[in-house]
Amino acid sequence: MLAAVLLFCLMDAGLKLLSAHYPPFQVATLRGASSLPLVLAWALWTGGLRPLLRVRWSLHIMRGVLGIAMMAGFVYALRTLPLSTAYAIFFVAPLMITALSVPFLGEHVGPRRWTAIAIGLVGVIVVLRPTGEGMMSLAGLAVVVAAFGYSVSAITVRIILRTDSTQALMVWLLVFMAAGAGALAAPDWVALRAQDAWLIAGIGVAGALGQYTITEAFRLGEASLIAPLEYTALVWGVMLDATLWGVLPDSVTWLGAAIIVASGLYLLRRERVHTEAEHP
Repeated sequence: MLAAVLLFCLMDAGLKLLSAHYPPFQVATLRGASSLPLVLAWALWTGGLRPLLRVRWSLHIMRGVLGIAMMAGFVYALRTLPLSTAYAIFFVAPLMITALSVPFLGEHVGPRRWTAIAIGLVGVIVVLRPTGEGMMSLAGLAVVVAAFGYSVSAITVRIILRTDSTQALMVWLLVFMAAGAGALAAPDWVALRAQDAWLIAGIGVAGALGQYTITEAFRLGEASLIAPLEYTALVWGVMLDATLWGVLPDSVTWLGAAIIVASGLYLLRRERVHTEAEHP
């Protein structure tokens, strides 16, 4: 899980570098297309062709649309926001997943967990800053939209995996992201610069390896134990911001991030308590 988080942070840093030269939908296209050959080769090697074709197409298409919106929104935000600030806001996703599990999966969420969700949303408002550049920041709101898309996609994953393979899940997301975002990016496509070839290749490798390692992490470990390690992204985000762009989060961002992370950790702890109560 720690390796997966580091790989995704390196990928995001690459996306931020590309976002300075290319439109968001084009960067989303490059993200999907650069990882697809590696993921497809792995999928064919481990499961063959049949599991990739016998799938619930409607759910995969919906997840593809969500993936395009999430990636484009996140890339748009990275054009102006530091990685650490974007991560702090995006950490609201686990809270959204818990809230969405009620209408979509029929799960029960008690008053304590609803309180944690509400406190986490307060943390997001702190990071966004209702006064000044905060709530009026399109970049900040774009991250919230991306987090919501990710949350709905995560709920969809739980439903898809009841019938479809992990390989199909990974391959078709990248296919739809590359093709769908590519179609949207086509009218404003910017010619690729030769010096960006290594960066695009690096994004592809980091994205593919990150997807593989996070899949293995959840296969081998308990979700409630390893999910908190996702918050180490904030550490890598701060280090990458300082190294590549010479910026550091301010005290308000740290405060909001602390509120969001504390709420998320509490939710994960409550989730583990509920799981142990159901399966003693």
